[in-house]
Parts: sequence; structure tokens; C-alpha cells
Amino acid sequence: MKNRSISSAFVGAVLLAGGWSMAAHAAAPAPQVAASHAKAAAPKNKAAPKVKLVDINTASVEVLTTLPGITAEDAAKIVAGRPYGSKAWLVTQNVIPEAKFHSISALVVAKQPFSDASKSVAVLKKAQKAASK
Repeated sequence: MKNRSISSAFVGAVLLAGGWSMAAHAAAPAPQVAASHAKAAAPKNKAAPKVKLVDINTASVEVLTTLPGITAEDAAKIVAGRPYGSKAWLVTQNVIPEAKFHSISALVVAKQPFSDASKSVAVLKKAQKAASK
């Protein structure tokens, strides 16, 4: 019982001290800034321009060659290796080198044919079997 009252007193003291320090901090006067400087320093809330992502499962060779570092040969390899389960498959299946992948990874996606993952996996497996024959 004695330990409980000591710990309660300790917690109360900590909370009280924290409240005082916050009150002292809140009571401190804020530095005054000239109105002209405040407007100049205010960040402009412009939205970043939206980048249209390229789907590696459906994009044409012409569209793929617009990606940085992707040559016509690379684009032809990408088209020949379809479908991809994810954009990382470009590297894991040795379609393009990892350095090229890093330069385009923020610009590409690998959309799946179905929202149901099991259907998409079945389609991908079927396509892989057909490609390996």
C-alpha cells in the first residue's frame, strides 16, 4: 500500500511539473515577425504535378522507350516477358539490369488482370508455363 501511494505521488508530481513547464512555455511571448516577412516565408501549397504511371503489362514499345534509360531493345524484352506479377519482376527475371530498374521504378506499375489475386496468379502462372515451352 505504501508503494502505491509513493508511486501515485511520483506520477502526480511529474504531471504537475510537466503542466507547469508547458504553462511557462505557453506564457512566453512569441517573437514578432514583420507582416511582409511572414508572407514571403509562407510556403506555397502547390500540389506536385501528377505523373502518369506506365503499366508494364500493357504499354507499347513506343511508350516504354519514353522511360529514362530504356532502349528499344529493353522495351522489346519487357513486352516479350509479359505478364509481370509486379514491377520488381523486371529485375528478378533478368529483363533489365537493377540500375535501370531503379531509374524507372517510380514511373511504372504492373497492373493485374483481376482484382481477385488468386485469379491474377492463375493467369500469370498459365502465361509463364506457355512462355517456358
